[in-house]
Amino acid sequence: METHVSPSSVIHELEALLLGKQREIRLSLACILSGGHLLLEDVPGVGKTTLAQGLANQLRLECKRVQFTSDLLPSEIVGGSIFDPSTNEFRVHRGPIFTQLVIADEINRATPRTQSALLEAMSARSVSIEGHTYSLDPNFTVIATQNPSYQTGTYPLPESQLDRFTMSLSLGYPDPNHERQLYASARNAEAQKESQQGLADLPDWKGHVENIHCSPELIAYLQRLVEATRTAEDISLGLSPRAGLQWLAAARAWAFLHDRDHVLPDDIQEIAMPVIKHRCIARHQSDQSATKALDEIMRNTSVYS
Repeated sequence: METHVSPSSVIHELEALLLGKQREIRLSLACILSGGHLLLEDVPGVGKTTLAQGLANQLRLECKRVQFTSDLLPSEIVGGSIFDPSTNEFRVHRGPIFTQLVIADEINRATPRTQSALLEAMSARSVSIEGHTYSLDPNFTVIATQNPSYQTGTYPLPESQLDRFTMSLSLGYPDPNHERQLYASARNAEAQKESQQGLADLPDWKGHVENIHCSPELIAYLQRLVEATRTAEDISLGLSPRAGLQWLAAARAWAFLHDRDHVLPDDIQEIAMPVIKHRCIARHQSDQSATKALDEIMRNTSVYS
């Protein structure tokens, strides 16, 4: 008999894989529940891929991992037509993008042409092959990992690509106590990754998220925040309407993970930086100046006008 699990139990299982990263785990789960895509930006070896694979395992999603390299071709992601000698006809070969969760590992090591192969899939959940459009799974999600741009052999993601990601997170190094626990429990890591506790009912959870109430007053508050990013002096590129929609969806998911049926101002504020920071371009090309400008917007925008 199949047993179903709760979001809190999924979070608990993932915390056993990534010690001390409860907030990042909750944000990642909220991103998927909102129907969005996730970008994990950090140095190698801090657990980005572990988190992505852990989410796939716990949510029971069919998962394929694509290692992005400079010689990776778009057809190796999407697929293409190949000649079948047995039938003397061309047939469509579907690439690894035809799954529920794609782990795009080190996405910024591929060329912009290859990166763009994900654009249609991420925005429309469909792909075009030889003039024909093919739908992807309704739960299709991309979790991409990205190395710091200063590392050798990286290509920065263009703004249009970044805007497809609902959230961008950085895991960072664990604190010393959790790192010591990690070393001590290394032998059990593989067993934890393959935990078979039950079945996560992702479509049902997404349905609940979509029905989370957000009052007209909070929608107006969110719109004022989005508008403020477009007029701030230190920001050259503000948020798009798509970013605003994804911010709202993520706020609903955050409320759901806290067992509420309505959005609070705290939900909008708590998830603000993971949703907006990677989308807003500072005039002086400085992460610090962008963060400062966004902090000021959050502080100075009233919840109720």
